[in-house]
Amino acid sequence: MKFLKMEKSFCSGWRVMSIVLLVFLSNAYIQPAYGENDVGKSLFNVNCAVCHGLKGDSSGQMMYNDRIEPSGKMIRIYPRDFTSAVFKFRTTPSGCLPLDSDILRVISNGITKSFMPSFNYLSNDKKMALLAYVKSFSTRWSEEPPCKPVAISKPSWLGSPESIARGEKIYKTMKCFECHGDTGKGDGSKSDKLKDDLGHQIYPFDFTSGILKRGAAPEDIYITFSTGVDGTPMPSYADSLNEEGRWDIVSFTMTLMKKDVPQQSHQVVDTKTKSVKK
Repeated sequence: MKFLKMEKSFCSGWRVMSIVLLVFLSNAYIQPAYGENDVGKSLFNVNCAVCHGLKGDSSGQMMYNDRIEPSGKMIRIYPRDFTSAVFKFRTTPSGCLPLDSDILRVISNGITKSFMPSFNYLSNDKKMALLAYVKSFSTRWSEEPPCKPVAISKPSWLGSPESIARGEKIYKTMKCFECHGDTGKGDGSKSDKLKDDLGHQIYPFDFTSGILKRGAAPEDIYITFSTGVDGTPMPSYADSLNEEGRWDIVSFTMTLMKKDVPQQSHQVVDTKTKSVKK
């Protein structure tokens, strides 16, 4: 069993090295043409197409990557298909397109526990050009009106014993344990039966592994419960739980993650200047 884990880790390591090599070769042989309308396309072809494909349909050379969880479970991660314009990490309600600032945050920060790196070294102008090109892959952006973001107001009682107790009750009532398990390890009775909208097997989050892909702040957890994770079985609880209930379940899941309520919020993207603020 130990040999099998080492073998999987070795294979996964080679896939990471392959990504680095392909991106290096792309930079070496694809000469970017930074014309007036070509900046975003050139940046995408050089930095993103290796995974997301030249057409933005997730058909790049690295069509998936494998990551080994601390539990030993191997998770297969697929790049985003921009042609469907279905995004997991948004501040908008379930089913809505993300805000520009949502996508810019991913471009700037990357995605933890995935193979999506940070491109924060790019200037704001280049990030905006890349954002515009990503949006060109789907007609949804021109056909659907933008949605308002979910309001976030962290309560002072977050993390209190009373809130944790209420959150634990909600965790059981909403049957979160069926996917995430009784202790939040992602080992519930339905954990190996889940698939995303594309038919790929997908596993529920293991809260005991720490930080979410979206981030570690309470606001990140709250927005996940409020917006859901589109394209996956993780629903939004905006209609089934009021704000207090969603903050209560944040309190409880933070105990599963063994995290205290931090005093400072996570990085956000200023929606006016499009720059990342700390």
